[in-house]
Amino acid sequence: MEDQDSKRITITIAGRPYPLKIKATDEAVIRKIAREVNEKINRFQLSYPNRDKQDCLALALLAYAVDLYKANLRSDAHSSKELSEKLSGINDLLDQVLQ
Repeated sequence: MEDQDSKRITITIAGRPYPLKIKATDEAVIRKIAREVNEKINRFQLSYPNRDKQDCLALALLAYAVDLYKANLRSDAHSSKELSEKLSGINDLLDQVLQ
């Protein structure tokens, strides 16, 4: 990462500060995600008051991993359908050319 477009920021996750060196253009996205992660952790703390912050952090991580996995499955299914449609179109074109 080049120094002229990098920036040092500190984000706080579950009450702990994390210094990061990031691209300046990524700052807004990183801060938004950090805010969302903290909100998810707080929701787990309210739902499971007998759990410590580490447990709520692990549950938040698991929730994001499940969401990412499902999104990848949908994306793969969409890509497969799109590829199938393109192959079918190519096959139709070949049939027309060969007739």
